[in-house]
Amino acid sequence: MAGTSPTVPGDRGGSTNKGGPSDPATAAFLAHRNLLFTVAYELLGSAADAEDVLQESWLRWVGVDLDAVRDQRAYLVQITTRQALSRLRTLGRRKESYVGPWLPEPLLTAPDVAEDVELADSVSMAMMLVLETLGPTERAVFVLREVFDLEYDEIAQAVDKSSAAVRQIAHRARAHVAARRPRGVVSPAETRGALDAFQRAVETGDLQSLLDILAPDVVLLGDGGGVRQAVPRPIVGADKVARLLAAGLGRIAAAVSVQPVQVNGYPALVLRLDGEIDSVVAVRIDDGLVTGLYAVRNPEKLSHIEQETALRR
Repeated sequence: MAGTSPTVPGDRGGSTNKGGPSDPATAAFLAHRNLLFTVAYELLGSAADAEDVLQESWLRWVGVDLDAVRDQRAYLVQITTRQALSRLRTLGRRKESYVGPWLPEPLLTAPDVAEDVELADSVSMAMMLVLETLGPTERAVFVLREVFDLEYDEIAQAVDKSSAAVRQIAHRARAHVAARRPRGVVSPAETRGALDAFQRAVETGDLQSLLDILAPDVVLLGDGGGVRQAVPRPIVGADKVARLLAAGLGRIAAAVSVQPVQVNGYPALVLRLDGEIDSVVAVRIDDGLVTGLYAVRNPEKLSHIEQETALRR
């Protein structure tokens, strides 16, 4: 598009040639950029794809007659949602050929994300995996309504459905998510306490300590993307998970360091091998015990762990 650079405003790569922040289109996009990234990420589970969606959304936004836009926030969310839905369908085809379990790309997040309980819950690894079980349109409707509180008419324009159809989709999606979501919202403090105990068990490799913090029905998922070794299928049960962790960590204990961080709004662990990031382990906590372990080792998904990503509603 004439007059624009292929760089998204506010992206790490720089700014556009369209103008500085005084330009109305650029100023509006910059004002809502973190929100738009969050929308795209919640729909896609991939920061790299979310950044691409923002690029595509920007190119469409600069061609809009701003005088005809009543609500810039809603309009920008609608543009971003349409681009994300298109990419989500492509991403679905890529996942079909993905080697092993597919996990969302973990994001290093600032403390303010954890302070917004609803936002943190919506981007938690456990909830992102629940969202993966929805169809593209259901996922978009659920996210826009339940997380970002858009009106049904606004959502209808974003997903190209009638308001009545969107209401029905939202009802089905809420029921679907309610049946699969974590049993309750766990406070960051409770999660941190359980994670501290898990970290100590990991660092010592003590089998009994691991068994003490793992729920009987704990599930371990590993994502190596065919590049790094990871469990090829879910491992279920405290005994199996504890023995696998104890054996694996025992072999590399001398070279591994464990760092507590905030990932997707909740406490998590970064494991470094010889100083380099090897994996990110996010956890799901229920009733003080670890019920889900999500270990991401695919190097292509670890680029957003060195620098905080701003998420907004």
